[in-house]
Amino acid sequence: MPQIDQPFDLNDRSREVFRRVVEGYLETGEPVGSRTLTRSMAVSAATIRNVMQDLEYLGLLDSPHVSAGRQPTQLGLRLFVDALMEIDPLAPADRERIDETLGHDHPDTPVLLDRVSTALSHLTHGASLVLMPKVEAPVRHIEFVSLAPDRALAILVFADGRVENRVFNPPPGQTPSSMRQAANFLNAQAEGRTLAELRATLGDAITTSRQQIDALAAELVAAGLALWDSDPQDPRLIVKGRGNLLDNEAADLDRIRVLFDDLERKRDIARFLELAEDGEGVRIFIGSENKLFSLSGSSLVVSPYMNADRRIVGAVGVIGPTRLNYGRIVPIVDYTAQLIGRVLSGRKG
Repeated sequence: MPQIDQPFDLNDRSREVFRRVVEGYLETGEPVGSRTLTRSMAVSAATIRNVMQDLEYLGLLDSPHVSAGRQPTQLGLRLFVDALMEIDPLAPADRERIDETLGHDHPDTPVLLDRVSTALSHLTHGASLVLMPKVEAPVRHIEFVSLAPDRALAILVFADGRVENRVFNPPPGQTPSSMRQAANFLNAQAEGRTLAELRATLGDAITTSRQQIDALAAELVAAGLALWDSDPQDPRLIVKGRGNLLDNEAADLDRIRVLFDDLERKRDIARFLELAEDGEGVRIFIGSENKLFSLSGSSLVVSPYMNADRRIVGAVGVIGPTRLNYGRIVPIVDYTAQLIGRVLSGRKG
């Protein structure tokens, strides 16, 4: 995960004051004043204020206004997460709630990950993010259906039983006959191939077999290739719990809405997986460290999950305000990612 760029040689008193300020802020969302700390520390308020001023000078704390207490900066939160945070063990109730997502009917992957996303949002009171793995099942059958002069439906049937219906704009002048020819051509080429493999071979096949189809059907094939290249092979992002962020009294609603506008347009979704691919385990991105969600001023706790070949195929995470309860959320995200990996790999325990 990101690390602070400079060491901070804090003495015991400074470290303790800093830790208590951060923990108080994460718990309440409010700046912590010196008088609050004197109730639990055997030092004067004046001494604590001096320590707070030193920490503010180092860039670890700041004050929203002159008469307020102190709260951690992004740099301060990073130092706390890297050096001082204690990770809580996963609570039995949290483990049980996550385990319940499996149900008893052995759901397919999309159903499972949708359940996982809902459970994470409920447990963390934040927004959950689950990046589904790409589907690479071979194509069994393709069919084109005309809906209007400028609209057509591509029906894709995969070997795993999945059916996808996709509306697209065909080249002008298509006829039922040209659509049948295009579908027959594609079905002859697609046997046993995934869409990615089909795309890789169709260019040469179209060139060598152009005499088998008329010009309009060839244009339809090209249009279909463009459609498939941009859509079915993209990862799918499941987002749950938007209201948890919008209802947060401390949230900047305009910035949070920017975040979800980005998510709903699904821009840079691949970046979400890249955040987790640098290594195994949970990673924490605070504020502007999180390039995907930097406009929202939020934090992201994310972990990859792997298939049976120990290859990263997706990621799971929680996003919320920077004052997330990191110590509790990290083990929840970690356990959830491991559980998904075990299920996808057919492993037990």
